[in-house]
Amino acid sequence: MTTLNRRRLPLALAGLAAAIAGPALAHHGWSWAEGEQMTLQGTIRQISMAPPHPMLMVEAQGGLWQVDLGNPSQTERSGFRGDTAKPGDAVTALGNRHLDKSKLHIKAVRLTIAGKNYDMYPERIRTN
Repeated sequence: MTTLNRRRLPLALAGLAAAIAGPALAHHGWSWAEGEQMTLQGTIRQISMAPPHPMLMVEAQGGLWQVDLGNPSQTERSGFRGDTAKPGDAVTALGNRHLDKSKLHIKAVRLTIAGKNYDMYPERIRTN
């Protein structure tokens, strides 16, 4: 390998890593969501505990909403597990809605099921 290629390889790899990480970081941050929180009440239709974020599909307000939970360890620390609820259960999600109102998508900071709170992001909960 020439000296010039040895210098370019790390730059090329760093560029590739940034290109791959960009969309992942955008999804995992909060920049895609509104600053104001909303409450969504509905019925669980599906539960997925798969990484990168466990999520629920919730029938509410005339549509099927994607409700993102915390990362797997945050979700587990909140007390919510795959067997905590089941399809058909009522749920209330407090969280931040997607900026694009055409998307029925919310990032939950708290779930309430059968009167019990599951706080995914306790430091972000605003209940005023």
